Amino acid sequence: MQLPPKVTERAFARLAEINEGREAPQALRVAVEGGGCSGFQYDIKLEETPAGDDIVLEGAGQKVLIDPVSLPFLENATIDFTEELIGARFVIENPNASSSCGCGVSFAM
Repeated sequence: MQLPPKVTERAFARLAEINEGREAPQALRVAVEGGGCSGFQYDIKLEETPAGDDIVLEGAGQKVLIDPVSLPFLENATIDFTEELIGARFVIENPNASSSCGCGVSFAM
């Protein structure tokens, strides 16, 4: 059985800020696709409706969606939110990645 990724309180809190005042709150979709400079890349975006086969991670009244194809690549990973001098963004700390590029968007396994 695969362990779903963990979502930090900070990531759920940022998602709550994004959804504050919205009539229809959006979920954070985290997917893995082929491509990028290291072989795979993360696709992180907002979506209103989960697919029927999504894994839904919930916290602080917010939802993070993972599709079943991406789940093995994200097993035991941590989804977090970080604010740095270069900007603020959702980040993936993935113990399955053997290497990643400097931007943190693509990785190899």
